[in-house]
Amino acid sequence: MGESKRTLAIDIGGTGLKMLVLDPAGKRLTERARVRTPRPALPDAILDALMGMVEAHGDFERVSCGFPGVVHDGVVKNAPNLHPAWGSVDLAGALQDRTGRPARVCNDADVQGYAVVQGQGVELVVTLGTGFGSALFVDGKLVPNLELGHHPFRKGRTYEEAIGKPALQSIGKKRWNRRLAKAIPQLARLFNYRRLYLGGGHARLVRFSLPENAQVVSNEAGLLGGIALWRDNEPAPA
Repeated sequence: MGESKRTLAIDIGGTGLKMLVLDPAGKRLTERARVRTPRPALPDAILDALMGMVEAHGDFERVSCGFPGVVHDGVVKNAPNLHPAWGSVDLAGALQDRTGRPARVCNDADVQGYAVVQGQGVELVVTLGTGFGSALFVDGKLVPNLELGHHPFRKGRTYEEAIGKPALQSIGKKRWNRRLAKAIPQLARLFNYRRLYLGGGHARLVRFSLPENAQVVSNEAGLLGGIALWRDNEPAPA
């Protein structure tokens, strides 16, 4: 029965690989482990690094994984912030082969969203990290494959080009905050969301007052949301 199973939750990021084990209710059973993402971020290098972390986490019966790119039925379609070699990699199958446990994989922003959305109306999740991730939920249901980061933002740049990690390193925190402050009203007009959640490793750098319907959420949500990939009576995310 699904109610008795422990889930190894994995979050693959452009900067770090994170992992912990969740109990059947989605509560953490182990401390979060983190290692730097190998460079170049080739599939085998990342899988080897993950397997090096697994032994310290004890027993588990299934695996969930958030991945920074488009994922269809466990197969990676792209990984803009990792390496072109990820195209067409069956990541769910590779994790299952290496761990000997069934595995499900979803976009990392989608996984983070599962942990924080309230399930009422339109809710938008934005992850501020190596790139600019996004997930859209309507009444708690995921709208799959939203790639907002690659849409035009301003002055010929996409959201990812203007607000992602390379931009932050180039322009500094103050100008980065100004850009993000300009992006939020634009997103509000576009999606008319009920709530906006800002996650990812750079959300902690936000230094301006957010609108009442926006909030910064813990980056650990990218792991805690993994339990949703195994909710009973729900198909695996697209």
